[in-house]
Amino acid sequence: MKYYEASATINATPDRIWEVLRDASGLSEWDSGVERIEGTIAHGEKIKVYSDANPGRGFAVKVVEFEPGRRMVRKRGMPLGLFTGERTYTLSATDGGTEFHMREEYTGPMLGMIWKSMPDMQPSFDQFAAGLKAKAEGGS
Repeated sequence: MKYYEASATINATPDRIWEVLRDASGLSEWDSGVERIEGTIAHGEKIKVYSDANPGRGFAVKVVEFEPGRRMVRKRGMPLGLFTGERTYTLSATDGGTEFHMREEYTGPMLGMIWKSMPDMQPSFDQFAAGLKAKAEGGS
């Protein structure tokens, strides 16, 4: 298994952060790594994510877990589990706001080969967490 992850302490409620995470049409306003998202971010829904990591190509993902204000899991992959990416967003309320954590784990028999061809996604993850923090705290 390989993974990337990022975290942020956000001065906003979990509900406010959840609202920002669910707004597919507004995501590209604060996450410059995402060109756009097609579809509705909700449990069981399939969405298509277009990112700067591979311009013009959409990545189909399915929302497999959806606990408003707490947790969301999006999954994508190849047939037969040859390669799978599973991204988990978690929100935990604190006295002054919310702890946000995002982790994407990659698994499957083709992981070694695919991992070598993937760009370093850590800057994108860090950028996502910083952008979410700024947007949820009232910035643009």
